[in-house]
Amino acid sequence: MTNITLLDGSIGQELVKRDKGPATNLWSTSVMMEKPELVRGVHDDYFAAGASVATTNTYAVHLNRLERAGIAEKQGELMSIGVDQAVAARDAHGSGRVAGAMGPLLATYRPDLQPDVGMATEQFAQHIRLLGDRIDFLLAETVCSLQEAEGIFQGYAASGSTKPLWMAFSVDDQDGTKLRSGEPLFVVTEMLNHYRPAAVLLNCSMPEAITQGLPMLTDCGLPFGGYANGFTMITDDFKKEAPTVDALSARTDLTPDAYADFVMDWVGAGATIVGGCCEVGPDHIAEIARRLKDAGHTIV
Repeated sequence: MTNITLLDGSIGQELVKRDKGPATNLWSTSVMMEKPELVRGVHDDYFAAGASVATTNTYAVHLNRLERAGIAEKQGELMSIGVDQAVAARDAHGSGRVAGAMGPLLATYRPDLQPDVGMATEQFAQHIRLLGDRIDFLLAETVCSLQEAEGIFQGYAASGSTKPLWMAFSVDDQDGTKLRSGEPLFVVTEMLNHYRPAAVLLNCSMPEAITQGLPMLTDCGLPFGGYANGFTMITDDFKKEAPTVDALSARTDLTPDAYADFVMDWVGAGATIVGGCCEVGPDHIAEIARRLKDAGHTIV
């Protein structure tokens, strides 16, 4: 049938759950400093569930977030820990790829912040260089505006990296044909035609919204797909400065079986890259893997 890349699921949320400590605005970064073995365990579990990619726990390792906690000097060390754990899990599994994660520069779900493109170019370039050569591709996640995307594309060019760049855009939960900034998704396709990343995805939005938006990616001439979150909604409290995950709640209806229904619809529409985001765990990935194999697809 079709070769499908099966990404892993939530990394940060999964680490917060396993650490069982109080939520902080450093999210999973503090867990990584204190208990890196938990990061390795998450990657191991996703590979065991059937994922073919380990996404590094480097989504939030940006200078502005570290500066707020007084640990900016640890950026390089944290990036190395994130890559170390993903590579070790991949090597132990015996197959798979490692995706070097890059989250929004200033804050998640805040397209209104619009980081200066020059500053974003410099900081994304540094982030990419710190990820190094052991990753297999770069994964820019939860891109909520065209300006954020521009900074990533220019940072990638400035970094000199030869690793493929995958771009994952986050769409409005009520209208999946728009970015969270309100900018129409069809404008993204024009940007893709100019920069030509290696793949394009929709991520960290409700699965219903991703189902709406994916058809707009089918004519880009790029591998495409999606990986949704399991939040009930993105609350106003989470959009405040330095939020914690306590401001968000998980859906109770998005069981592994229910989530796999969405994913198989995306595959039926031509998606070749699928997985999960926040609140989508190893059990969800295992069900997706089972469904893909039962349908005759090959996970690569």
